[in-house]
Amino acid sequence: MLQHLFGFKGGVKPQTNKAPSVQEPIGQAPLPARLYVPLHQSIGGVPNPLVQVGEPVLKGQLIGGADGWVSAAVHAPTSGTVLAIEEHVAAHPSGLPTLTVVIEPDGRDEWISCTPLDYRSLPPEGVREALRDAGVVGLGGAVFPSHAKLTAARSVAVEQLVINGAECEPFMTCDDLLMRERAEEIVRGSAIFRELLAARRVLIGIEDNKPEAVAAMQAAVQRLGEDHEVVAVPTRYPAGGAKQLIRVLTGKEVPASKRSTELGVQCFNVATAYTAYRALAYGEPVISRIVTLTGNVLQPRNWEVRLGTPLRDLVALGQPKADTNKYLMGGPMMGFEIPDLAAPVVKATNCVIAGSPTLFPPSPPEMPCIRCGACAEVCPHELQPFELYWFARARNFGKTQEYYLFDCIECGCCSYVCPSHIPLVQYFRFAKSEIWSREREKQAAEAAKARFELRNARAEREQAEKADRLARASTARSSERKPASAVASAAVVEAGVSSALASEPAVVSSAADADAQKKATIVAAMERARAQRAAVQPRNTGQLSAQQQREIAAIEARRAALQAESPLNTVTPPERAAE
Repeated sequence: MLQHLFGFKGGVKPQTNKAPSVQEPIGQAPLPARLYVPLHQSIGGVPNPLVQVGEPVLKGQLIGGADGWVSAAVHAPTSGTVLAIEEHVAAHPSGLPTLTVVIEPDGRDEWISCTPLDYRSLPPEGVREALRDAGVVGLGGAVFPSHAKLTAARSVAVEQLVINGAECEPFMTCDDLLMRERAEEIVRGSAIFRELLAARRVLIGIEDNKPEAVAAMQAAVQRLGEDHEVVAVPTRYPAGGAKQLIRVLTGKEVPASKRSTELGVQCFNVATAYTAYRALAYGEPVISRIVTLTGNVLQPRNWEVRLGTPLRDLVALGQPKADTNKYLMGGPMMGFEIPDLAAPVVKATNCVIAGSPTLFPPSPPEMPCIRCGACAEVCPHELQPFELYWFARARNFGKTQEYYLFDCIECGCCSYVCPSHIPLVQYFRFAKSEIWSREREKQAAEAAKARFELRNARAEREQAEKADRLARASTARSSERKPASAVASAAVVEAGVSSALASEPAVVSSAADADAQKKATIVAAMERARAQRAAVQPRNTGQLSAQQQREIAAIEARRAALQAESPLNTVTPPERAAE
């Protein structure tokens, strides 16, 4: 046991409501008629589909390959046939669809050939790749690929490895039952993590409202001869947050701008350690998880459910009561209302709560903020939620970032204590989504600008290369003609010098002839114009009044006078010039 525990600022103590779902052991949920397995079930890249429609698959077969290092593979939860690879509604607040592999079970539940991995004989990088290909991710809710977290900082040795069994969210008991029933496998998985990180100490933190889990883990540590320390921490929400639990167990406060490994500590959920051990020791990929089904149901219980099971099928196992009006995924503090029960169970599904007006009364109307500061007092990250609220509501997203919006873990403590019933977390989520959207638009614009500049640079380069080629070709042609042209030029120069005086009268004579020819052309053009005007018969002149006739005569007289005065009429005709 640790000699001293530290505390963290803020937090609340809501009703736990955990007792109803721990009365029975973990049950095995039956196979549904269809499994809808989303390819994207973790943070990072979307796995690439590796099967085709109509293809038979076996239990545990790889159906989605990891896309990059920060990604995790996806496997078939049972044997059967791939019916479709299509968009299907996801277990997400938006209810938007995601690419999903639809499998029809054949009832045989036939495994692939599972080969245990001798991880002790492999280099650490090989073990990490095996965990990635087995689809091991954080099952505490964040679903971050675990193999990426098993790389220690190069400059800082890992002092403490924290195994998170706190499970502070109300109603949720999946980790509690897992520690009670499968403690040894959790401890073995923790030992593997310790070897990969070369950690000096392993601290297993469990809230003190789970005495059975604490006892089971302590007994498993003693049986296996591990020197892990099982620590009961005070029950206070959100003590199960990674940074909060690290603070309580080690006294280290992880800044928002740093990773915990930079302070010599790393944290994993107990379910993550369990699945990692199963993947290495038995060759079993992650195809199921334990889910707490509780709330307004007749039979609250924890079930081991195949990934891809429609939530409608899972909810039916609990026999919801007649007044059930909604379902939450996750706990009541950080969870969200499920928009469609056709959505499947995924790796992030740790709890499903059936709600009712009695269990979750409608929220009172939102009132104006009175700046009481209660939200700031309970914030575990020492933020100022009331200031963030004002800036988010005013869409001043730059100011929200100045007040460290992205340090918020959306634990819901501020909304829980707000006397004005303001859904503060919803405002913060809205602000984050808007900032992310604008950042994506900015990145897209910068990428388009970069493409445009590259295109222009390429066009300029090609034009310069073309001009260079033409210049070289011209130079080559000039060099080929140089001897003949040099001789000709010398002859021309010599002839020109000798006959310059003799040719001067002929040049003057040819210039006079050209001037005379130009004047003759002008005179001929004027004569043709006069002839054309004379040939044109005026229209509408058949019945003119005396006044109109006098006006026309005056106009013609003025025209004749102007033509007589024109300098062009002084040009000497060619025949007279010859005289």
